Amino acid sequence: MAPRANWKGFLKIGELSCPVALYTAASTSERIAFHTINRATGHRVHRAFVDSDSGKPVEKDDQVKGFEIGSGEYVVLEPDEVAAAVPESDKTLSVSAFIGCSDVDDVYFDKPYYLAPPDKHAEEAFGLIREGMRRKKVAAIAQTVLFRRIRTLLIRAYDEGLVATTLKFDYEVRSAEEAFDNIPDMKIEGEMLELAEHIIKTKKGKFDPTKFDDRYEAALAELVKAKLEGKKIAVPKPAKREKVVDLMDALRQSAGVGGKQPSTRKPAAKSKPARHAKAKQTAPRRKAG
Repeated sequence: MAPRANWKGFLKIGELSCPVALYTAASTSERIAFHTINRATGHRVHRAFVDSDSGKPVEKDDQVKGFEIGSGEYVVLEPDEVAAAVPESDKTLSVSAFIGCSDVDDVYFDKPYYLAPPDKHAEEAFGLIREGMRRKKVAAIAQTVLFRRIRTLLIRAYDEGLVATTLKFDYEVRSAEEAFDNIPDMKIEGEMLELAEHIIKTKKGKFDPTKFDDRYEAALAELVKAKLEGKKIAVPKPAKREKVVDLMDALRQSAGVGGKQPSTRKPAAKSKPARHAKAKQTAPRRKAG
């Protein structure tokens, strides 16, 4: 069964226009979903909006949007007023520029979608756009009204189609300085850096999404199965974490060159204790307390 398109419109580059259909590329529909249940009755619990002061339920027709301007003070917006702010859609993905495929920082990436021709009549124009972008190794920046908001999308050639990734607006991305401001400026060099480079080289590989399992999802599935079969659920003990005390030693072990080298010095000869010291050691010790 063919997937249902989330959106249909036109991809427009200058005077060239091509019909396209947009499909969800990432979905959480296959994840295990839970409902909230009343433990006492076994019935499903539903959410309800209640007045924060009276505690009484508020019917849907009486619910309106409000923007807080002070403690307990709101600017109320009626549904038709909110609807008036939604931009009109012309169902057109208008390409404003072509850029390098890696020119957009990944932190701006939001959600991926597949773009494909909706019918046979659009395939030739679609293929022309796709192959032109692939040959020039470029991505397209486009805007359209998507899900009631103006969205900016990065469009790239992908297999036999195109992938369009919605981008976050600049105000939605926090500055990296907020997270990295307290990291000291350190100069890493010498054996420590060489060992790190060696570890990276030996661990070099390729990304294969099929090799990574959602362990939490698998554990939930096993848990549900065990409960259905009436099995007792054993709560696992938390694993002990070993503390890494010496960074250099950890690097050497990771690189497979051994840990700390044993000392080659011979232990010093023990001197014979004096008689009064020996007598002191044999005296009974007092308990602390």
